[in-house]
Amino acid sequence: MVVGVVGGGQLGRMLALAGIPLGHSFRFLDPDPLCPASAVGEVIVGAYDDHSAVARFVAGIDVATFEFENVPVATMSAIAERVPTAPSARSLETAQDRISEKEFFRSCGIRVQPFEAVNTEAELAAACGRIGFPAVLKSRRLGYDGKGQCVVRSPHDLTAAWAAVHGAPAIYEAFVDFTAEISVIAVRSRDGDVRIWAINQNEHRAGILWRTISPAPAVNDAVRIAAEHAVRAAMDALGHVGVLTIEFFVTTDGLVANEMAPRVHNSGHWTIDGAVTSQFENHVRAVTDEPLGSTDARGVSGMVNIISIMPDREDILSVPGARLHDYGKSPRPGRKLAHVNVCAGDERIRDAQMRVLEDLVRRATQDVPAERDQAVGNA
Repeated sequence: MVVGVVGGGQLGRMLALAGIPLGHSFRFLDPDPLCPASAVGEVIVGAYDDHSAVARFVAGIDVATFEFENVPVATMSAIAERVPTAPSARSLETAQDRISEKEFFRSCGIRVQPFEAVNTEAELAAACGRIGFPAVLKSRRLGYDGKGQCVVRSPHDLTAAWAAVHGAPAIYEAFVDFTAEISVIAVRSRDGDVRIWAINQNEHRAGILWRTISPAPAVNDAVRIAAEHAVRAAMDALGHVGVLTIEFFVTTDGLVANEMAPRVHNSGHWTIDGAVTSQFENHVRAVTDEPLGSTDARGVSGMVNIISIMPDREDILSVPGARLHDYGKSPRPGRKLAHVNVCAGDERIRDAQMRVLEDLVRRATQDVPAERDQAVGNA
């Protein structure tokens, strides 16, 4: 099959790297002719709302998907009129608006923190009076990797917070006192078969995912079952096809859902080397209506993101067990350039490998304070 992917970033690139061995070929729609996915498939160059580019993209593909959730819903709906498309525009639309997302979680019985929609600075002040401090102000749309988000600790922060979201429609969320951040990644086929990978424990820095380990040490059986139940409920309610991720805060009172991504996710990159079937391969299988593969872990895994500056490649590849995944991007501040996976037979070996890799990345990159600011990255 020819699989069309809206977006040509590293997630699209890794979808193709997983799908090509299955006999599929890939076409991407992206404004950048030199996007990371250009190394693994044809790129139709154009804006996501360019009707001519979308028409050229659709012509000759068999199925379509997307690699990030800021794609216009109208574009995916138009593509769905021509070819089978997964996930659906409903999944995309729900995840694009933080208020809709929180209301959707509630409708599925998934716990969220107190929140209010705010459209003006006066509404922000009123919401602060009801929800209190500390809290987080986030733009309702187009936020990722900590962008468009600001921690509000006192009434003195309101003006700066409103400026941080550029006066756009926003959501004011109560701050969650969490013990860990986790994510659950699952895949659902068109006939409703659901497979779930081991739970991930994540650490963010400046709103960008820094490291993931799996299985999550902060997760007991009760937490795991609750997280798996939540992701199943969300996927079934949406009729979702493909991979879906939900990020949670672990608290002393249970799980609080933070946000979801209707696509492959940064915290699941370890599955390339640490699972029988990666999130990327299973997403391709679901989209092309093929049987899903096993999500069983091969051992215990870890992933370190490389952001802004690439460390010396020889140093990375000299670490026993390290698997480098380079996205082919030029360095710039805050940009995800690559990730490194490790998979071992026990936590002791994995953790030793992770410490070496993290030290390499720290030495190459300006160390960002690991403040628990709840500005959680998506990608």
